[in-house]
This record gives sequence, structure tokens and C-alpha cells, in this order.
Amino acid sequence: MGKEIERKYLVNLDAWKPQDAGTHFKQGYLNAQKERVVRVRIEGTRAKLTIKGVTTGVTRSEFEYDIPVDDAAILLDNLCEQPLIDKHRHKEIHGGKTWEIDVFHGLNQGLVVAEIELNSEDEKFEMPGWVIREVSSDARYYNSNLLKNPFTTWDKT
Repeated sequence: MGKEIERKYLVNLDAWKPQDAGTHFKQGYLNAQKERVVRVRIEGTRAKLTIKGVTTGVTRSEFEYDIPVDDAAILLDNLCEQPLIDKHRHKEIHGGKTWEIDVFHGLNQGLVVAEIELNSEDEKFEMPGWVIREVSSDARYYNSNLLKNPFTTWDKT
């Protein structure tokens, strides 16, 4: 069984600037319940179907499969919950680990989240200076929840 161990952090845009154009992601959800998430994603020129289980701590089961881009486009347009998640992903190496920084567009404009995948929940890693705070346990920041409750609608006072 596949496992994903991932921590999420908000990014300080005064301290972080993209080092490249990033990869455009368009993703949607066939199922976005707490118990299971079934995601369709086009990332650049590739497409994937991903199934994720319940998150416990920062770990959850994850199964991911390549699918044809044309099939993914049909699924996104016709079967996925709307609106879709639209973002650019940038990858950076810091302290020997790959950080994925997602810059959201559309209804989630203004949100920038960095993720790091770990080998264990207690793995030590070096924190970049552009990290503001951890939001791993805040379900509002799950992509599957951002389609139901977009960042631009949040009360930020």
C-alpha cells in the first residue's frame, strides 16, 4: 500500500520568489469526502488519477496512476466537482529535500502553500527561511476542501 507523509506550510511571499515558470496544474475531484479523495490532475503534459485515504497525523494512504491526458481533460470537464483547482507548482531543493510550492489562481488566488514529503512523521528536516507557519492539520488547506471553501472567501481578519 502506498503512503504519503506530507507537511504543509504557508509561504512568505516577501522572502520567496519563484526560480522558474513552474508547472501548470489543473485538478478536480470525483470524490472529495473526508474518508476518501479521488483526484484527477493534469500537470503540464501528464495526467494522473490519485486515490487518498483518511489523514492520520500527517500520513495517509495514497495510490497514484498515470492516465491519458485526453481522458483526464474529459473527466475534469464533465465528471469532477466544480470549480477546479488551478495552480502552478514550483520545486526547490532545500537542505537536501524537495519542497513543492503551489501558487494558486482563480478562486484561491493569493494562497501559496509549500509541501514537503517525508519518510516518517518524525523525520527531521531543515526549514527554509520563507516558511511562515505549518498548516498540515488545518483541513481548510487541503486542495479537496479549497474547491468547496475557496481561499478568496475566507474571513482573514
